[in-house]
Amino acid sequence: MKISVAADERTGVADAVVAELRRRGHEPLLHGALNDDERDDWAWASEAAARDVAEGRAEQGIVACWTGTGASIAANKVAGVRAALCGDAETARGARKWNDANVLALSLRTTSDAVLTEILDGWFGAEPSTDADDVANIRHVGEIRP
Repeated sequence: MKISVAADERTGVADAVVAELRRRGHEPLLHGALNDDERDDWAWASEAAARDVAEGRAEQGIVACWTGTGASIAANKVAGVRAALCGDAETARGARKWNDANVLALSLRTTSDAVLTEILDGWFGAEPSTDADDVANIRHVGEIRP
């Protein structure tokens, strides 16, 4: 699976995310500090990864900054993206299941290598719910306008 990955600096788990995705057989598309040809600021890097997902160049995305908050905010500004800031495996699993999240946001500060593995296990181990209420919620989120 192609997964767009963005980080605003190569600290914390930034490089570990890319290595773990490759180990799992995924093809990462790199943005921000992970790509020498791009601006590395969190807003620009996260937008680039989110656009890959929204425009079909990647099936999912992972965005990261120091807290993960800015990366998730920037990614969520792109139409069709549902980014979820996850600090543990259960939150990641629930974001995929109940929210059909297509972009995972991570904190470079608080995510350890061990927790990263658990989060990715939860994220990739879950499928979006087909329950009518859950589907209706996701559809409604897509209809909400400012």
